[in-house]
Amino acid sequence: MNTVKRLLPSTLLFLPVRPIIMFLLMSGLLSGCQHFPSLFPDDAKVLNPSVSEQVSVVDKHEFTLARDQALFGSLATITVKDNDTLPDIARHFGLGYNDISMANPSIAAWTPTPGSQVLLPLQFILPDSPRKGITLNLANMRLFYYPKQTPDKVFTYPVGIGRDGWNTPTGLLKIISKTANPSWNVPESIQREHARKGDALPAVVRAGPNNPLGNYAMRLTVSHYLIHGTNKPYGIGMQVSHGCVQLYPENIETLFEKITIGTPVQIVHQPYLTAWHEGMLYLEANKPLQNHKQSKMQLMKQLRQLSSKKHATIDWKKVERVLDRADGVPTPILENSPDIAEITRNALPLKHPDYFNHQPVIEAIKADDWAIRVADFKDETKAQQLVTMLNHQGPIIPARKVAKDHAFQVIAGPFKNKTEVLAVAKRIRMDFELKAEPLKPGQILVN
Repeated sequence: MNTVKRLLPSTLLFLPVRPIIMFLLMSGLLSGCQHFPSLFPDDAKVLNPSVSEQVSVVDKHEFTLARDQALFGSLATITVKDNDTLPDIARHFGLGYNDISMANPSIAAWTPTPGSQVLLPLQFILPDSPRKGITLNLANMRLFYYPKQTPDKVFTYPVGIGRDGWNTPTGLLKIISKTANPSWNVPESIQREHARKGDALPAVVRAGPNNPLGNYAMRLTVSHYLIHGTNKPYGIGMQVSHGCVQLYPENIETLFEKITIGTPVQIVHQPYLTAWHEGMLYLEANKPLQNHKQSKMQLMKQLRQLSSKKHATIDWKKVERVLDRADGVPTPILENSPDIAEITRNALPLKHPDYFNHQPVIEAIKADDWAIRVADFKDETKAQQLVTMLNHQGPIIPARKVAKDHAFQVIAGPFKNKTEVLAVAKRIRMDFELKAEPLKPGQILVN
């Protein structure tokens, strides 16, 4: 039995065996447009609730805009309970992995401490582009849709985009076709890539749970690029694809119904966004995907012009702090404006739901089930970290930790038969470089 010897730190970046480095960072993602072979109802609206009272719901996808309004939405907070993960919280509230992890850098994504307060960055600044059709800002991995029929509305969704070497293209494109239950015609380059890893792919993957395109796909004018769903939803908010744009399954279903063929798609890379709102100048800074010194120079020039036009005084030290944080949280930058600590204190406190939408549910292992012993840990937190990532794969690998002999075993299951066990063990070996041990029915019984 192989044991994970390297520690899994409680930050976004994990440092176990080599392939798991990226798996733990990106939760093991793969899709037709994804590189890594695996990880995983709108609420009603509440307007201007008292900060002192907790509310159950908050706007997260659909917003009404006044003329020339660029800043919209509300920051919120939620208190962590046992068995919560930041990815589950993010998906429930319409955020991506990048949104919630960057806004909460001190909180362990997969094992947050109960009682921790999580900031939900549900306030956004629109990209500087025509408010027509779809605009996608690669820098903050977020899509904005402006419906033609209701020009005062905007819909926004987090997305997954192309990784380094398979970058999502920028420019003005458009939707040229829509397909429900698509088949994935695997490009030869991706077939070769997987073959080198010992993971042979067929030329065509039919619709179903193993199809990385999910249930809906919209083709763009640039060959081989799509806006589509995914069977590995916890890669949303990361650079994981071979260039395509991915949405949570529930979001692509909604968008697919709204979009018509011919809809323009403007793809931009704008890491620094500004907006005037109620007499205050806001700055949203995101980490550029590449080294964009020119963008920062352009931002400084723009800020000087904005302050001169409005006869306002900018706190330049605050600007530098916002740029250093690069956490995607719109922050006021005029002199005597609130800092990030005060902004967080005044965010809307949300009640913890009984259950996060789409949170994995793990079945108990029965006496007649097969299982897999994945790894042993002396540290309970490290064991739980691996368990939660297995539980959020796509398709899911159900797992739990079991205390035994002053240590903790990570046990995956239940599985129906040996064939299923061997297939899952292969995925674990590829993603984690762990030689998982099959357990026959009766070898282990956990609840």
